[in-house]
Amino acid sequence: MKDKVTELYRRYRELIVYFIVGVLTTLVNWISYAALAAVLPAEPEFFGAPFNVTVANALAWVIAVAFAYVTNKIFVFQSRSWEPAFVLREVFLFVSARILTGLLEIVAVPLLVSLGVNQPLLGVDGMWAKVLVSAIVMVLNYVFSKLIVFRSGDKSAK
Repeated sequence: MKDKVTELYRRYRELIVYFIVGVLTTLVNWISYAALAAVLPAEPEFFGAPFNVTVANALAWVIAVAFAYVTNKIFVFQSRSWEPAFVLREVFLFVSARILTGLLEIVAVPLLVSLGVNQPLLGVDGMWAKVLVSAIVMVLNYVFSKLIVFRSGDKSAK
């Protein structure tokens, strides 16, 4: 049994670790969102949703992207080069891909809230919309990271 588990982990390590890091990144995003939504004012409306929902969502995204880059680089895709030019290229591609999915998230959460997916979850308005959009974003982020950002990176430390 131990051999089978070891073989499964070896074969699917990247996906397993990506899933774990993705869950942690999502938690960073959700916790940041919940904390910010709780302290920001609800008025005025912004993009058809309360101000706190829209702004908390955008700021939580920024925090989560910073966390995601470091954890994906080190743990998931094992990109070891810290040469400034190499890191700059990775950061540019990573942030560009995350901007694309971040825009989706920034627009989709308030849109779903305005369409009625605004029931509170754990006492936080709009959290059900946030959960749904986060699942879609997590899949898209893996595809972009795997196929574009860390695809041909130098895996060895220089």
